[in-house]
Amino acid sequence: MTHFLKDFFHRLKTSKGTAQVFNLPNSITLIRLAVIPVLFLLLLSPGRILSMIIAVLFIIAAITDLIDGYVARKYNIVTTMGKFLDPIADKLVVTTAMIMLIPIGRIPAWIVAIIIMRDLLVDGLRSIASADGLVIDASRLGKQKTLCQIVAVSALLIHYDTVFGINAHAVGMVVLYLALVLTVWSGADYFMKFYKQKNRE
Repeated sequence: MTHFLKDFFHRLKTSKGTAQVFNLPNSITLIRLAVIPVLFLLLLSPGRILSMIIAVLFIIAAITDLIDGYVARKYNIVTTMGKFLDPIADKLVVTTAMIMLIPIGRIPAWIVAIIIMRDLLVDGLRSIASADGLVIDASRLGKQKTLCQIVAVSALLIHYDTVFGINAHAVGMVVLYLALVLTVWSGADYFMKFYKQKNRE
């Protein structure tokens, strides 16, 4: 399937600049971003069926994150636009879902606030580190944090049904608290790495 799609994009008559944006990995990322408007349906306080549909679309969006990264590496289609779009798409989809879950009472606002603040602080620190010529390697904590957030949000979107015989909302809340711990921990870890590198100068 990926071979077919790669050939399809390769045959498209596009300028070099356009190809840098609308290649296969970037197009998958843009499709992921298209899920965001659907998340606003959560403001309608969806019932069981609509909640499941939104959850499935969110999970598909999360899976495409793995696909576009795999395709970009396998076929060496790594572009500056892709490096910019991919992490932003991930954060926008997950963060939007969490924010939309607040008004319908499925997620505590204070947890969402802490997660967003952590991301803003780390992004700001990355900018400072980059300006100083510092390279701070991402730790496994960040990936584990993201995975837990996706699992938690997926379960909270499902909400009504059960997961292995346990209420989906309850599962989501347990994983969400784990995601919160990893979020704070990974943020503190990033700041510590930055502090240590600055002291070596």
